[in-house]
Amino acid sequence: MPKLLKYVLYPLFLLVTLFGGPVQAQSTAIRLGQSLPLSGALAELGTEYRDGMQAYFKVLNARGGVHGRRIELVTLDDGYVVERSVENAKKLLDQEDVFAFIGMFGSANYGALIPLINERGIPSLAPYSGSDELRAQKAPTTFWLRASYGDETEKIIDQLTTLGINRIAVFYQDDAFGKSGLAGVEKALAKRNLKMVAVGAFDKTKNDVRDAVKAIGAADPQGVVMISTYKPTAAFVREMRQAGKQSQFFALSVVGYKALQAELGQSAAGVAIAQVMPYPWSGVTPIVREFLALPADVLPKSGITYTAIEGYIAAKVMAEALRQAGPQPTREKLVAALGGLRNYDTGGFVVDYGKGSHLGSRFVEVTIVGSAGRLMR
Repeated sequence: MPKLLKYVLYPLFLLVTLFGGPVQAQSTAIRLGQSLPLSGALAELGTEYRDGMQAYFKVLNARGGVHGRRIELVTLDDGYVVERSVENAKKLLDQEDVFAFIGMFGSANYGALIPLINERGIPSLAPYSGSDELRAQKAPTTFWLRASYGDETEKIIDQLTTLGINRIAVFYQDDAFGKSGLAGVEKALAKRNLKMVAVGAFDKTKNDVRDAVKAIGAADPQGVVMISTYKPTAAFVREMRQAGKQSQFFALSVVGYKALQAELGQSAAGVAIAQVMPYPWSGVTPIVREFLALPADVLPKSGITYTAIEGYIAAKVMAEALRQAGPQPTREKLVAALGGLRNYDTGGFVVDYGKGSHLGSRFVEVTIVGSAGRLMR
């Protein structure tokens, strides 16, 4: 087969293989619940995460769902507010009768949910957090998907020090998320007998970065690791550059490339961003080709982004676990099925919960915003 024809037909083959065939009769739906930000500063990330999952479930349901049962995703908006996440989780369980959680969002938010999840034995897949501290807690029914902040910061520090950049500062959000990333940087530097030259924190409810800019700018670091969401990250980069600082800026994956670029414009050029999912703008990876071949009315409004592909992969993993849990799944069977996934290849992105580990993946690569605004590997 000519190569060009092969690349055109392969995504269609994937869709037919995965989703093709006659529609099966469907009985009671399996309801999955999530609480994430559909409003507020992180609405774009929350929306993309949800829409990526919905894209997979829509096509899956068109084929008959799992064992003839539709998958319904019930989403509640928490605005990235911890208290609302807890309220939503209780509502999802007590009023919406959800079977499991998927894609709960935020480190502090999920930390507040773990006691409830443990108490009720709720299967919970792919919380949108890289917190190493949460991963270290007892949470037998939680299964992580993305690499941790420790994995991301290790990759960043490795790249910086390989380039001879040893004077490194940290800009971080003063909460569970920021402190987790800060601890990751400290650990990675200590491994190399290095220490941070400066630290600057900010309050996420105010996003005032001026004190952090003063503290870090005074140290004139070669590199700055930013553990923050897109708005304060953009403000920090902008003010540091206005102050004449030429540091190399590195952000964690949760910053959201699209949102950061929209906030910074051309000033985003040169900012490096760690990524924990396959590069979404190339057809090299099978899961990306599969996503790009989805029907137009199924694709998320955002198109393909890192966050959308992460949601899509999370939904695919959940569907596979539900298949393995059998026609009459229980929460216990689903937890066992998730725990039994060994080197499950979603299409170039492998998820492994083997040997009692609930970590899923430790994949990290570093990208950089180019002068034309395009994200490059």
